Parts: sequence; C-alpha cells; structure tokens
Amino acid sequence: MTSVPQAFLQESSRLLVSDYLPKIERCLEGLSDGDVWWRANEASNSIGNLVLHLCGNVTQWIIGGVGGRPYERHRQQEFDERTAIAAGELLRRLRAVVEEAGEVIGGLEGDALLTRRQIQAYDVTVLEAIYHVVEHFGMHTGQIILLTKARTGTNLRLWQPPGAAFV
Repeated sequence: MTSVPQAFLQESSRLLVSDYLPKIERCLEGLSDGDVWWRANEASNSIGNLVLHLCGNVTQWIIGGVGGRPYERHRQQEFDERTAIAAGELLRRLRAVVEEAGEVIGGLEGDALLTRRQIQAYDVTVLEAIYHVVEHFGMHTGQIILLTKARTGTNLRLWQPPGAAFV
C-alpha cells in the first residue's frame, strides 16, 4: 500500500512529467518560432520567456533546492530574453530539466518532505518546495495554452493522449 507521502511524490512527478510537459510540447509543436516569441506588449511574456522561466524555476527549486545539485540561474534574463531561441531548443531544455526534476522527486523518501531548505530566500519544507513548483508549472502551462490558442485559433485537443496528431 502506498503511503500518503509516497502518493504525493508520485503525483507531483506525474503532473510535471506526464501531464504539464506534454501539454507544453503539444503547444510548441504547433507554433512557429515567431509565435513562440510573440508578446502582446512589453509588459507581457512570450511563450519562449515562460519556457525559460519554467526551466529556471524548476532548476532552482527542485534540482538545486531539493536535490542539492549545482545550478546556475539568471532569473531576470528568463524574462528579458528577446533572442528567438528555436522552439525545438526550448523543448529540449525543458524536457531535460523536467526529467532531472523527476529523478530528484523520485529519489526522495516520504520522511524527507518535512526537512527544511533555503530556496530563493525562502525557508521551506521539501513538501512546500515541490508543491510550489507543481502549482507554478501548472499556472504557466495554462498561460502557454492560452497564448497558443490565441496565436493559432486551434483546438489543441489536450484531452488526446500525448503523441496524438496536432489538429
């Protein structure tokens, strides 16, 4: 029988790896690089900026903060970037970060959830750090979906299993 802490860890990893990431993949696969870097105005983020920001957030909070692995983050650059990094490269980066985060989460024991970490000037438990990242990733996934629908006018059919044709 799975314990509550193990269920939390498994579901957190599942959401990042098998739910949110495939939705972002579906979005980026249907966009031109111009669409990926389009922004409504200077106060808004492009999909490209959001992907870079997700990479930075997951790296800092899970890979570095929870996993204790070395990392380097330049948070403001995630939002300031204007170079049109290709959608394929953005996806490669995001997949690598999410895969490593899944390894970190998968390697945790339930009793680790209440240990404390100092992350981005916050004193949090491992549970709080993971919960923050899952919520944050889900919020930005929704923004990426909205921007993709606005740029393409397409039903993304996100209810279809990953790998189904983009329509």
